[in-house]
Amino acid sequence: MINAKENASEMSNWFSKYEESMEFVLKGTNQPLVRILKTFTTIDLSGNKFSGKIPDSIGNLNSLKYLNLSHNSLTGHIPSSLGSVKALESLDLSSNRLNGEIPRKLTMLNFLSALNLSVNDLVGEIPQSGGQFSTFDNSSFIRNSGLCGFPLTKICKQDPTPPLQEHGNSNFVDGFSWRPVVLGYGCGFIIGVLIGCFVMEYGSPKWLLEPIFGIQ
Repeated sequence: MINAKENASEMSNWFSKYEESMEFVLKGTNQPLVRILKTFTTIDLSGNKFSGKIPDSIGNLNSLKYLNLSHNSLTGHIPSSLGSVKALESLDLSSNRLNGEIPRKLTMLNFLSALNLSVNDLVGEIPQSGGQFSTFDNSSFIRNSGLCGFPLTKICKQDPTPPLQEHGNSNFVDGFSWRPVVLGYGCGFIIGVLIGCFVMEYGSPKWLLEPIFGIQ
């Protein structure tokens, strides 16, 4: 006799090992994959015609060790959630159309011993961690024209140093404006010339010299 209650409990435990669903695009049609087993250690979907983005939910496959999605037409960014798959030892996303930067979170995969991100549209500097991620050679990253940094020979461009900003207007230096000074000198020169001409013509009038030089 089958114990239905016990059977239901076993089924419940079995299905708890599954992810609800994951969706891929195959030949232009959305193809949902339901009840994905979370305890899978190897997924190889290489050499198909998959397109679209890699779902973030792939980071929930905690037991995954080997992931190969190479030679498809996948687009979008590499999901940073892959950095949460701590058991991952091999990751091959080569020969797709993935773009954006390599997630820095991938440098946290301490067991990752094989990596291939070549032949994509990735950009930016290859993240450096000093750990396992830094052990991969240039073959892991080649044919990504926008990638730079070690281990590639292409050096990343440094941001140019911004020019020193001038404080205030160019006519105003260290809180001092030259415009009033220039105007003052100009007016003083004109007045001096007029006084000189007046003195040469009419002599030195007392009413002008007394207040200036104190001459009685």
